[in-house]
Amino acid sequence: MSQTIIGAMTALITPFKNGQLDEAKYASLIQRQIDNGIDVVVPVGTTGESATLSHDEHKRCIEIAVEVCKDTNTKVLAGAGSNATHEAIDIAKHAQKCGADALLSVTPYYNKPSQEGLYQHYKAIANAVEIPVMLYNVPGRTSVDLKPATVCRLFDDVENIFAIKEATGSMERAVDLLAARPELTLISGDDAIDYPLLANGAKGVISVTANLLPNLKSELVHSALKGDLKHSKEINDLLYPINKAMFVESNPIPVKAAMYIAGLIDTLEYRLPLTEPSSESMKRIEEAMKNYEIPAGV
Repeated sequence: MSQTIIGAMTALITPFKNGQLDEAKYASLIQRQIDNGIDVVVPVGTTGESATLSHDEHKRCIEIAVEVCKDTNTKVLAGAGSNATHEAIDIAKHAQKCGADALLSVTPYYNKPSQEGLYQHYKAIANAVEIPVMLYNVPGRTSVDLKPATVCRLFDDVENIFAIKEATGSMERAVDLLAARPELTLISGDDAIDYPLLANGAKGVISVTANLLPNLKSELVHSALKGDLKHSKEINDLLYPINKAMFVESNPIPVKAAMYIAGLIDTLEYRLPLTEPSSESMKRIEEAMKNYEIPAGV
């Protein structure tokens, strides 16, 4: 099953309306991803504002993603991370029960565990379920780095840990991991360097920009996986300005603003402590968006 969790993946935003999860809009955004060639949707990761959702909201987002993707070729990689292992296990079990294809679990933030603590955390989550588990390393957000030796240990020891979303921004880290474990499924977690990671052997991307431009992101990834690296690089270069604009402030502030500007979401709402982008950031986002034809909503 894990071999199907590759390709173009979108780290979904979570739309709100009057402070509540906008379930109908969420479903339509997922359908738009399916219609534009995305292989895997990723609900309730960093981009989905998982840190400020209630557990019930988090679980509902996974349920909606599974419902919309049912009977399609698009898989669901459910966000199931927490800085408390028992909470991550609870979400992981729910994701498996409602039909998610695999789990994405971010390193525990704030409490800064040791490498042994990280190993035990991930082993406990993976052992609590039967579906595949993808590790997620993003030290810029979590202040903890899952080191290559620990990744290899988990990959070797835990049968259903099959992959890592690599979001350190380091090409050397990706080379290190794939040189040590060629069978590891490595997924790019940095939009700006999707092409070089794919050229080095990554099997896909989890993209923020794909919320806005799923058609181009899927084309970029599918070209690379078919061996057409020239075309993949052309698209990566084309997307560079919008990729940069999506990180002028903390993700998902810019991408949500871009979705609102494009008319893909009805209201521009975040959960505190996230707020709307500054007027200067908004101008940079709007300017970058002028270079692209954004697919319409459903």
